Amino acid sequence: MSDALVLFERDDAIVTLTLNRADKRNALNLALWSELAAHLDTIEAAGDEITAVVLRANGPVFCAGNDLKERGVKLPSRFYQAKLVTRLADLRQAVIVAVQGGCFTGGLELALAGDIIVASESASFADTHGKFALVPAWGMSQRLPRRVGQWKAREMSLTGLPVSGIEAARIGLANHCVPDAELDAKVRELAAAIAAQSRHSVFAYKRLYREAADLPLTAGLAHEVFDSPGVGPDFAERVAGRFGK
Repeated sequence: MSDALVLFERDDAIVTLTLNRADKRNALNLALWSELAAHLDTIEAAGDEITAVVLRANGPVFCAGNDLKERGVKLPSRFYQAKLVTRLADLRQAVIVAVQGGCFTGGLELALAGDIIVASESASFADTHGKFALVPAWGMSQRLPRRVGQWKAREMSLTGLPVSGIEAARIGLANHCVPDAELDAKVRELAAAIAAQSRHSVFAYKRLYREAADLPLTAGLAHEVFDSPGVGPDFAERVAGRFGK
């Protein structure tokens, strides 16, 4: 078993990052964040070579949240963790998050950086900031309501009560909920489908969705037209491959 806290695996255009601190329920300590940052450097440097990034975790729990034993530890820079969550969310590549077991607070903030969340039936999502007299600083108050709506987000944050994987899929927190034994297969299916798409289109879609997320409809439509990167360089090849010359 590797001593790395975040495992990196690449299969052609798909990268899988695996939280590997299962004995601590994958709690987010500074060393884990540092390894995640290094892997994000690698992904960003690879550019067009990578189309999809999968974030998953070893063990029965996806992530118990911030390692509270390290609270007060000096960080490499101000807002260090928040910036890393945003870097993950802002990757050009599509990000798929696979969640089994607990996904709490800081772990939920990390998962919310994904474009697609796949939950297993054992998954349990909760915002437990209030149990520890904490307030969010890694994006919970902004990303959660954009995912599930203002009022469901308030319920989750104000009560701290968990949401099951099945309920998460119903309210839009997760895109899918599958049996635990099928979680990895479902994620591989989605990642393979994304990798089969034109990277030009995947990157453009992600940028357009992100940039227009809070625009009124008229402004969003104009943004799509005037800020589109246009037809990709692989258009002719893909058309020829599908319909013949």
